Amino acid sequence: MAPADPRVTRAADAELVERLRAADEDAVEQLVGRYGGLVYRVAVRITGTATDAEEVTWDVMQTVWQNIAGFRGDAALSSWIYRIAANAAYGKVRGRKAPTVPLEDALRRPDPPESSVAASTDWSDLCEDPAVRVELRAVLEEAIAELPADYRTVLVLRDVEGLPNAEVAEALGLSTAAVKSRTHRARLALRDRLAGFFNARSARRRPVHGAIRPP
Repeated sequence: MAPADPRVTRAADAELVERLRAADEDAVEQLVGRYGGLVYRVAVRITGTATDAEEVTWDVMQTVWQNIAGFRGDAALSSWIYRIAANAAYGKVRGRKAPTVPLEDALRRPDPPESSVAASTDWSDLCEDPAVRVELRAVLEEAIAELPADYRTVLVLRDVEGLPNAEVAEALGLSTAAVKSRTHRARLALRDRLAGFFNARSARRRPVHGAIRPP
């Protein structure tokens, strides 16, 4: 996993790690500037609230600084921070009682073939409308927020942040098979929500039978 800023090199991160180990106060500020936004982005998508995300970000930055001596450098610094952030955010919401929402119906279904996720109606024409894209983004954000925490966490790390299955599994203490299954089910739940959204939009575009069309 590349650093949050693509211009940041492994060498620059290695230098930052050494400065953190030397208790350089400016290095702590640089750590927050370089990775604070990444941690907050992951945290807010998993926890669903800005307040929780801010708390998680603060906790993660403290954890990184206090445990930097244990960072062995086997993986990129950003990957290590991702793992800490995912665990902290997931821990924040794990104890919450999951609300009963329609999306959970899709999560309870038996797993269909993965290819069926891609086999859906072509909605590309609707997506060309800027107003529809704005609505679609809101629908997606709401649907992700309504997923149970364990599915939402995996989906955010896998599909939003782009981590490989193996890294997500390591971060959350799951098997790779469990990560794949949860990601697949979460995608199906989102697809169901999108199907409802696009079907409703399509219905609005159909002419009413018997209506007089303008010349």
